[in-house]
Amino acid sequence: MSNAIPAVSLQHLSNALTDVVVKAAPSVIAVHSTRSRSSGFVWRPGLIVTADEALDDEGDIAVALPGGEMAAARVVGRDPTTDVALLRIDRANPPPVMLESASGPAGALAWAVGSLQGASITAFGTVSFVGGPWRSFRGGEIDSRIELDLSLRRAGEGGLALDASSRAFGMVVFGPRRQVLVIPAATIERVAATLETRGRIARGYLGLGLQPTKLDGDDALGVMVMSVDPNGPGAAAGVRQGDLIVQWNDRPIQGVRMLLRALGPDIVGSTIKLALRRGGEPVEIHLTVGERPET
Repeated sequence: MSNAIPAVSLQHLSNALTDVVVKAAPSVIAVHSTRSRSSGFVWRPGLIVTADEALDDEGDIAVALPGGEMAAARVVGRDPTTDVALLRIDRANPPPVMLESASGPAGALAWAVGSLQGASITAFGTVSFVGGPWRSFRGGEIDSRIELDLSLRRAGEGGLALDASSRAFGMVVFGPRRQVLVIPAATIERVAATLETRGRIARGYLGLGLQPTKLDGDDALGVMVMSVDPNGPGAAAGVRQGDLIVQWNDRPIQGVRMLLRALGPDIVGSTIKLALRRGGEPVEIHLTVGERPET
């Protein structure tokens, strides 16, 4: 008695896998910037979401629509902290994708669907990890940690993450060591909506150039003020070059990265308490966080 899987069953499986890609393909486009090729998808009519890190900082941007037609695109806004960029094209089509707010659990099947020259490219694997909210290295607030176990082509970054029911639950991007991460639907909706209306995501600004340092006779860390923007919030609060910041709102400083992560959109306009050492003497300063200038 043979245990071989019938060819018809394999064909049914192959067709089912292909259908997931076919359903998503009309909304997925290829993004061409000066020195890179990536993917994106239609979020709203005429608006395309793509991965910020895959875009060049300068030069023209074009997109290849499904089927290969080229169209010029312009940047509406970019947020490096969440890796979300929003482009505009003068086209009513292709159709927008509907993003779902939840992914499958660890072990669920997952697809990454992108575009190369207007033709679909895809990777197939599983959801390897699902966790709670987290902050990116640059301080962006990501609503959930979703990792995929699949091999993503460079041109596929910025494409859609799909589940076995063809539901789009986010955008695929590269993390450290080319780990494939998903920027979830909730983050995309929040960030893209702000980029559409404001063109940028507000970030907190201290107006200080900082460098990490160890405290004398202690294993604890602090940050040294290396420069002060004369028109910035730090100068207005009385911070001076050479000051050593040791606490932020009564929390010990754990390095410059801690401060960068704290300077999210919600903190703009808030007053924070800084504990300093100035010439070896303790100083307490209250600083109102400003909004980072565009430049």
